[in-house]
Amino acid sequence: MSEAIATGIRVQNYINGRWVESTSSEWRDVINPATAETIAQTPLTTAVEVVAAIEAADTAFRAWRCTPPEDRIQPLFKLKQLLEDHVDELGRIITQENGKTFAEGKGELRRAIENVEVACGIPMMMQGYNLEDVARGLDEMMIRQPLGVVAAITPSNFPGMIPFWFLPYAIATGNTFILKPSERVPLTMKRVFELLDQTGLPKGVVNLVNGGKVVVDALLDHPKVRAISFVGSTPIAKYVYARAGANGKRAQCQGGAKNHVIVLPDADMKMATQIINDSAFGCAGQRCLAVSVAVTIGEAQKSFRDSITEAAASLRVGNGLEEGVQMGPLITPESKSRVESLIGIGEREGAKVLLDGRNAKILKHESGNFVKPTILDEVPASSELADTEIFGPVLSLVHARDMNEALAFLERSKYGNQASLFTSSGAAARQFRYEAPAGNIGINIGVAAPMAYFPFSGWKDSFFGDMHGQGRDSIEFYTDKKVVIERWGDLHSRKF
Repeated sequence: MSEAIATGIRVQNYINGRWVESTSSEWRDVINPATAETIAQTPLTTAVEVVAAIEAADTAFRAWRCTPPEDRIQPLFKLKQLLEDHVDELGRIITQENGKTFAEGKGELRRAIENVEVACGIPMMMQGYNLEDVARGLDEMMIRQPLGVVAAITPSNFPGMIPFWFLPYAIATGNTFILKPSERVPLTMKRVFELLDQTGLPKGVVNLVNGGKVVVDALLDHPKVRAISFVGSTPIAKYVYARAGANGKRAQCQGGAKNHVIVLPDADMKMATQIINDSAFGCAGQRCLAVSVAVTIGEAQKSFRDSITEAAASLRVGNGLEEGVQMGPLITPESKSRVESLIGIGEREGAKVLLDGRNAKILKHESGNFVKPTILDEVPASSELADTEIFGPVLSLVHARDMNEALAFLERSKYGNQASLFTSSGAAARQFRYEAPAGNIGINIGVAAPMAYFPFSGWKDSFFGDMHGQGRDSIEFYTDKKVVIERWGDLHSRKF
């Protein structure tokens, strides 16, 4: 399992069906977060090169949109099998460039494959509807048509999964697609596009452009790009959403999160501890659905506090390719410094540090970006940590007298990505489901990640847009609705 990918790679762009080395003079090192080893270099592609990708996608669209849906999904069937055949290889690549464990890397690929499977249902999901005789002799129908060139800008925390919230639906509905992955983790999508190249997709239907803000702005500003999908931090999500809107584009922009879980005294404490421990510290806390704050009610305060501290302390932290490792490093040294700084702020503002993950030293990986699981108790509501997305392996504990007070605490948060409840009470579960101010709700679930046939929801500052990624929302986002009204005479009065 510790087998490494080749190092020293210069990552190329994939434009119009071929691999092209960027002409950019700026390149960025890709660093293994566990070892601090440089494993590749990726270009900060120029705007001129982005325009070339857009033009290639626009040219390909003219024939691709006329391709029957049944034919458009055939490459996706091939892609599903190719992903299945290369799960272990891709999982290792994810671990090496992102830092998460090998099991977590393979787990996110299962989610990617799931989205490919759902997109293969486009011949049914893309259907419109019709009605005869809306008026005498008039029939009316609604049909869906693809937009044209669409693009996605994806983050570093799920390099294998999040691009698949968009790519399979976009091309199955007849659009052509440009992906800009995070420049921190370009290798996973590089390998995926090598597999896409084997599926028989016409050249220009899918394109891969690596880079930073120059690429993002070029995609946002070019008139031939009709829609933008984005996942990342809230400040950048707002920027992308505003600039896309100013340029007349559709946009779906997933932002940051501050996810809460409420633990009632009647919860199965063993189960709750195990699940919340995985949610808070899995992927080193670097996922948009990670539990960040646990709100305990009544007697759950002491029992959960003690059990979660014990469970978190037992997690084995290290290189995700090593057997038995349960949590890997943060993505960059800057992320490590930021998380450790926020822990210090919480401590100075009155939180009690029950488990301190700062200054972690991992044998043979002393240069890695490691922060061990950290638990802060009695975090004041006025603390900066109460509203800040830490994006690291830090769980804050707060206490509430009852469910109403706990829900009020959630309501004050500017984020609304996920909220969870642990209880054995159906009444409490229904109240929580009804009132919790978040788009993804978990009942005795620590990571309420929707299956691919449901939208990945999000409220408040966690999402900007109307249609979310995945499922039917993707069909709405990637198609224009056209209403056709036809008159062929009054059939009741005509003689043939």
